[in-house]
Amino acid sequence: MERKISFIGAAIFLAVILFCNEARAVKKIGVLMFSDETRYVEATKGITDKLADMGFGEPKVSFMVEKAGANKARAGELVHRYSAAKLDLIVTLGTSSTVAVSREIKDVPIVFSVVYDPVDAGIAKAWKSSGNNTTGTSPKIPMSKPLEALGTFARAKRLAVLYTPGEKNSESQLKDLLAVQGNQKIIPVRFTRAEEVEQLLPEVLRTTDALYITGSNLVNSQIGPITDMAAKAGVITVTHLEDLVTKGVLLGVCSNPYSEGQLAGEKAVKILKGTKPSAIPIETVKKSDVVLNMKSAKKGKFQISQDFMKTVTKVLE
Repeated sequence: MERKISFIGAAIFLAVILFCNEARAVKKIGVLMFSDETRYVEATKGITDKLADMGFGEPKVSFMVEKAGANKARAGELVHRYSAAKLDLIVTLGTSSTVAVSREIKDVPIVFSVVYDPVDAGIAKAWKSSGNNTTGTSPKIPMSKPLEALGTFARAKRLAVLYTPGEKNSESQLKDLLAVQGNQKIIPVRFTRAEEVEQLLPEVLRTTDALYITGSNLVNSQIGPITDMAAKAGVITVTHLEDLVTKGVLLGVCSNPYSEGQLAGEKAVKILKGTKPSAIPIETVKKSDVVLNMKSAKKGKFQISQDFMKTVTKVLE
């Protein structure tokens, strides 16, 4: 009888050990999206799809997904939750959320996506190696490309760049545009409050031929009024973000956020298999699309040449 009880006890002990080992085998990944902008949603889907394709989907992985609601203070609060959650990996979407996480969490690998310039933002030391616990992907394209597309579309001598001081990706895009300006004169236009759109934009539209829409969260939150006013004034709008073209910007030369997420997902898998983030280079998606919003073209009564249409790879009706 004692031997039977001993055997049962040993079996229970073994079952507990196996259960604990199985529980430990489940990877815990935190996902922090700065907002529900389409580019963040699509990149997140690309990451999770790639993880699942490579054997790291549910139930092998437990995901903790949060959105900061485009609020930096809220992002800071979520960072504290992620820090206490004992995660195996953190995925961040957007420059602001990545900056918040990487400043506070140094002992958990971080894979980011939709971060325009991680080096300029202070997230990584270099593209080849972050030199820390981060790696990821960027939608960065040579700013000469949207300027070339704009030049093919129409003669635009004066290009106003709508940006927000303090938003690193927005500042980086302005800097890159200034560095490659050719025939177009680049005019920085700073917006720090939503009300400034109605106050300042009419005069900007009166004195420019085109508007460049950076990845400023503030500017993007006012994209409807901006594109409406620009179309009525016959002023071209251009960007490097496809979701903004979907929302009314006329022309975009854009990296695909889903493909960007897929590439970030590959990096996440390498980390889960034991590679250090600093050993994985930060990359961009090589292929970009020239996207045209036909509704905005009709609304602004823009004439579209056959030469320009030959360059377009995606038309939004």
